[in-house]
Amino acid sequence: LVFDEVDAGIGGAVADTVGQLLKRLGQSRQVLAVTHLPQVAAHGNQHYRVTKENGTDGRPLSRMIQLDRKTRVEEVARMLGGHEITDTTRKHAREMLAG
Repeated sequence: LVFDEVDAGIGGAVADTVGQLLKRLGQSRQVLAVTHLPQVAAHGNQHYRVTKENGTDGRPLSRMIQLDRKTRVEEVARMLGGHEITDTTRKHAREMLAG
């Protein structure tokens, strides 16, 4: 099942609940969820980061990278705190990923 920004227009506790529901659904099915919310992302078992950039010919190029344990923390921290990631946002990201 693919969910593309199923969390649009929500946040906080509701986003956390959506993440929990997607995780539960993933116990019996394969689920791919596209999200910009750390509350949803933190519930995933595997994480990928998708980026878009201009290719050498000027056309858009998408890249998808599987994240390991360390880069999962960095990505959730980035989602929480923007471009400047601090030790506090990393700690919060680790706590969210730990469940």
